[in-house]
Amino acid sequence: MEDEIERSRYIILGSTSGILVILGVVTGASVSGDITFIINAALAGAVALALANGIGSFITLGDIELGKLSRLEKPLMRSLDNTKIEQLTKRKIRAQSLIHTAASFIGSMLPILPFMLLDSQQLEISIGMSIAALAVLGLYWGRIMEQNMLLHSIRMAGLGAVIALMVNLLFRHIQMT
Repeated sequence: MEDEIERSRYIILGSTSGILVILGVVTGASVSGDITFIINAALAGAVALALANGIGSFITLGDIELGKLSRLEKPLMRSLDNTKIEQLTKRKIRAQSLIHTAASFIGSMLPILPFMLLDSQQLEISIGMSIAALAVLGLYWGRIMEQNMLLHSIRMAGLGAVIALMVNLLFRHIQMT
């Protein structure tokens, strides 16, 4: 169960940040009215976010997990270099960093797709799809954590709605001045 929670945490973190950040990008960029600009800005943001999340996870998780190994060596009075424990730890660090990277990029694609595939109402559909995906992620996280799934779903969907609204209001206001 611990491994599933660890994997799920990086799936939720990556997907949520991907959806929310790129939803903000497409919402803000949509005031330009230029679909090519919106898609390019969102794709650049998606790649940057995925890489930043993956690298950040690799560094921080590596520090945490290798620090645990180091602390384990002291009472054992031996090095764990080149042991099965070290190999498993390094594999865990790589795997979870890749999960975080992939989830960030996949989540980022959701708000972009309507701009790539549709001819009208792209922003409205992007916001709706993003909020729906966040609601599903909230249900999933609630189930994994054995907590109130509906509350998690509402909280995640509400976060998406607030971000879309705030960015929309900000950029519409900027555009008017």
